[in-house]
Amino acid sequence: MPSTTAAAAGMASSCPLPEDGTPQQKATPRTSPPPENDADTPVVEPELPKLSAQDFRVYNRLAVMMDAYHNHFRYTWNLLYQTCTSGSRPPGMSLRGLISQGLHFCHALTIHHTIEEQHVFPELAERMPAFGVHDHLVTQHEKIHEGLEKLEQYLDGCRSGERELRLPELKEIMDSFGEVLWMHLDDEVRMLGAENMRKYWSKDEIMSMHW
Repeated sequence: MPSTTAAAAGMASSCPLPEDGTPQQKATPRTSPPPENDADTPVVEPELPKLSAQDFRVYNRLAVMMDAYHNHFRYTWNLLYQTCTSGSRPPGMSLRGLISQGLHFCHALTIHHTIEEQHVFPELAERMPAFGVHDHLVTQHEKIHEGLEKLEQYLDGCRSGERELRLPELKEIMDSFGEVLWMHLDDEVRMLGAENMRKYWSKDEIMSMHW
């Protein structure tokens, strides 16, 4: 076994000495600090177990209810819009009947959104950011109601006789908010779907929600 003196001599010979005879320390390589988490990197959520058919129905019940409401709005919208594009009213429907359908659409959708904003969204927003006051779905409501007000004013004028109903004008008003309306009708149902709701609520909590 080498002596301590020999080992020290070996270390000294492997390190060049400066003029003052003090051994130089070997430089430690510098490494860059680990990168911080990138805010743009998507967060991968853990995969949840597959729902049974019964559990799926429970978690999906609000989406089914909402879609049923929305189908009424889709039906009336399509009736009005197809009249605009075809240039003729549905068989057996008078001009006054068409105007009444349009006004009913405006009133019903306004009431529907008012109930959502006062009762439904605040409860959901406690855990689901998309239903927050300044978030996606409420912003869509605001854009929709800008168009609804124009549509209601136009149809009111037609009903009172202040103006004549012209289908190109009606279509132009509907086109001004149709895209955001249809997007909203789908987005809202999707957010209430089983796979999304199960992330935030238990089955018992969902069953206790009555709107």
